[in-house]
Amino acid sequence: MRFGLLGTGPWARIAHAPGLAAHDGVEFAGVWGRDGAKAAALAEEYGATPYPSVVALIEAVDAVAIALPPDVQAPVALRAARAGRHLLLDKPVAFTVAEAQEILAAARERGVASVVFFTRRFMPQLRDFLAEAAATGGWTEARVDHVGTIYDEGNPFGASPWRRESGGLWDVGPHAVALLLPVLGPVTEVAAMTAPRDMSHVLLRHASGAVSTLTLSVDVPPAAAREEAVLAGEAGLRTVPAPPWEPVTAYRHALDDLLAAASGGPSPELDVRFGAEVTAILAAADTAARTGRTVPVG
Repeated sequence: MRFGLLGTGPWARIAHAPGLAAHDGVEFAGVWGRDGAKAAALAEEYGATPYPSVVALIEAVDAVAIALPPDVQAPVALRAARAGRHLLLDKPVAFTVAEAQEILAAARERGVASVVFFTRRFMPQLRDFLAEAAATGGWTEARVDHVGTIYDEGNPFGASPWRRESGGLWDVGPHAVALLLPVLGPVTEVAAMTAPRDMSHVLLRHASGAVSTLTLSVDVPPAAAREEAVLAGEAGLRTVPAPPWEPVTAYRHALDDLLAAASGGPSPELDVRFGAEVTAILAAADTAARTGRTVPVG
């Protein structure tokens, strides 16, 4: 499958480009970026072709991998889906429910396969644990702390304007929500409060009756950083395992899922429908934090 990569930032270089280049079922065909010089350099590094426009790249490939800020990704993904190109998107797929639903509708209309890259969710250890936890059932609550900093020296994501503006809710929040949905089920309502240092405290009520809490930040002192997820219920307490941070390995599994779906297999669990569901929950949390109200989802 001929893939075009849209984006040339740190995540494109850390995950997307090497992941595309390493997969036997993929031809890494082209690159487009908002900075033409960076796009040319990245394309040369991997033997791909730099393209002068989004439209030109989409026309030349079978599928697109997008490593762009959410507000830039959304219209590009919509254009690609309407052109019948398969989608490998980053999280969150969009900042608004309307944009996420537009991408979903276009993908369904054109029969486009899609995957949203919730990085560690593609690691087998975590997949197996969540499948087992979902089969066990009886969970009444969960807690996810995803708290750290991207502003320490040498962190490539600290200079990202969209992360600085939207913070942990939209950056690490998608990963937290993606852990809970397969086990506790859909979210029906959300409450939230914010605190200094980009801290978001989010309370989710699930259709199953379970309630989960999220603590999210990308700007805490290093000594306060932690990443932990715990499920509680009839089976007791279960700590969700943290697989090794291997983006290229996770990317390979994401590509496997996309290629299988594009060949007529089932839609991946982490497809654009799932991505749109996560966006709806985060948008509700954003509204809840700003208004002080509990906000319904769906």
